[in-house]
Amino acid sequence: MWKRKGRKGRRTAKPVPMELCDLCARVFPEDESVSGYVPDSSAVHATNEWFDGLRLITTCSDEHFDEIKAGYADRPFVDEELWAAKLTRALTTGPPALTMDQLGCRTGLQEPQIRAAIAWHNERMREAQQRTDP
Repeated sequence: MWKRKGRKGRRTAKPVPMELCDLCARVFPEDESVSGYVPDSSAVHATNEWFDGLRLITTCSDEHFDEIKAGYADRPFVDEELWAAKLTRALTTGPPALTMDQLGCRTGLQEPQIRAAIAWHNERMREAQQRTDP
């Protein structure tokens, strides 16, 4: 009968943290990554408002980082889009905000900014609806 040898004396390999290139989707070791933030009015951080308006990108090379960065440089930064994203975060986490003051406290926005964000959001929704209507 065959006897299976135990694993004594064998070390298991430690997993290598991996990254995925945001441009080409290549998988590579984390210590080879090129990462940084680019301005993006659609980006809000889930928990840290210091990163609102910044998108973290990770690539496999400086060339790919520069290519993505150039794409974001061509995209306009729209304050109302950022404010709408902040409102969405505030309204989808924690207790619902009922008043303009409560919403302002949770987002750091003033009433005119909140109203502009809502108007911007509603316009995007109308545009999306018009594209889907026959």
